[in-house]
Amino acid sequence: MTAQTTTPPPRLTADSLYRFFRAGEEETFALRGVGLRVEKGEIVAVTGPSGSGKTTLLSCLAGLDEPDGGTVHVAGERLSHQQEHLRSRLRARYIGVLFQSGNLLDHLTVRDNVRLVQRLSDGAGRPGAQELLRDVGIAPRAGALPRQLSGGEAARAGLAVALANDPAVLLADELTGEIDGETERRVLALLRERATAGTAMVLVTHSRAVAAVADRVLRLRDGRWVR
Repeated sequence: MTAQTTTPPPRLTADSLYRFFRAGEEETFALRGVGLRVEKGEIVAVTGPSGSGKTTLLSCLAGLDEPDGGTVHVAGERLSHQQEHLRSRLRARYIGVLFQSGNLLDHLTVRDNVRLVQRLSDGAGRPGAQELLRDVGIAPRAGALPRQLSGGEAARAGLAVALANDPAVLLADELTGEIDGETERRVLALLRERATAGTAMVLVTHSRAVAAVADRVLRLRDGRWVR
C-alpha cells in the first residue's frame, strides 16, 4: 500500500476579502473581493496608487483588522473572524508585521523591542536580538530609544522587530521608504535570504527595487486587482 503524501497549505491565503468604511450615510469600499495565495518562500509585491486599499489589505492579512466579508488563513489556520486573543496568538506565532509607523514601543530600547517580541513568541532557537540588529545594519543603535532614531534607523529597527519571531509570513508596508540606496540593497538581500529559508512575504511598495526582487507583482486599484 502506497503512503499518501500531504501537500502543505500555502503560507497565506485570502479569499474574497471585502472591507468597507461608513461615514454618515456614505459607504466607502476599501477592498472589493480581493483574493491572494502566497506560498512558502514566495515574495509578492503589491503596488498601486494611494487610497487603493493596500494598507487595509495588509491589516486584514495580519489580523489587525477584520474583513467585512471573506476569510484569511495563515499556515492553514483561520485568522479572520476569530476572537482577538486567538488572532494575537496566531500573529505572534506566524506573522511579522512592519507598518510605516507604530512598530516600536517608545519606552523600550531597540534591543528590548526585539527581545519583547521574541519572548511573546517563544523565541527559543531564533537569532538573538543583536544578530538581527546587525543583519539590518543598526547594531550600533541597539541601546537607543525610538525617539533617538532617524527615520531610516527606525525603519530598520522596525524590520528587526518584524523578523524577531522568525515569521512564516512577513507583511510590510513601504519597508524601504526612508532608507538610502545602499541600505535598501542590504535589506533586500536579507529578505531574499529569509525567503530562501521559507518565509513568505507580502510587500506593499512604490519602490522599483523592491518590485524587482519579488516573484510576483500585483497591482491594486480601487480595492481590486488590476492587470
